Amino acid sequence: MKAWRALVALSFLLLSGCLVTFKDPIPANEAAPIPLLGEWTRQDEWGEQLYLEITRAGSNLYEARIYEGSPDNLGSLEEFGFTVAHHGRRWYLSAGLPKSLGANFAIAGFELTRDNELVVYNLDTERILQDMDKGLLEGQTVAMPEADGALITSPLDKVFAYLDDPANADLFVEVARYQRVAE
Repeated sequence: MKAWRALVALSFLLLSGCLVTFKDPIPANEAAPIPLLGEWTRQDEWGEQLYLEITRAGSNLYEARIYEGSPDNLGSLEEFGFTVAHHGRRWYLSAGLPKSLGANFAIAGFELTRDNELVVYNLDTERILQDMDKGLLEGQTVAMPEADGALITSPLDKVFAYLDDPANADLFVEVARYQRVAE
């Protein structure tokens, strides 16, 4: 359950209990913006203080470490690798999911604000499912305990064209807002 809670805290995965997953990850072709690296904090839905530390893990590969309270709290520590891409006016990140969640990939949007915040956006599952029915994306509906999710099988170039379309700006729902930890 801790891993699931940490995934919620990182906000890559959930929107009303549903998932939008992708067959393909974002390739490690692009570097993240330097201000993304470092330590961030926010209060989660349960009132706990969460910390997010983002570091470089290789060439265009990054690692997010989430913990409650302090870095010494190893019982709450969760680590996730991810890649990034910049398309249009948006930044995206892609993280692999565990086998228990299908072993595919989650894609989320993020932005770094002028107020030194990291804002993470998830995709609106219901809208994605509607657009799959219209043929705008290829994929399949995936039964989840809370509600149906989506597994997108469209190639990434088609996914990014869809996500970058200004008509789809309402696909993105803010799910977390982190503040930079003071040095």
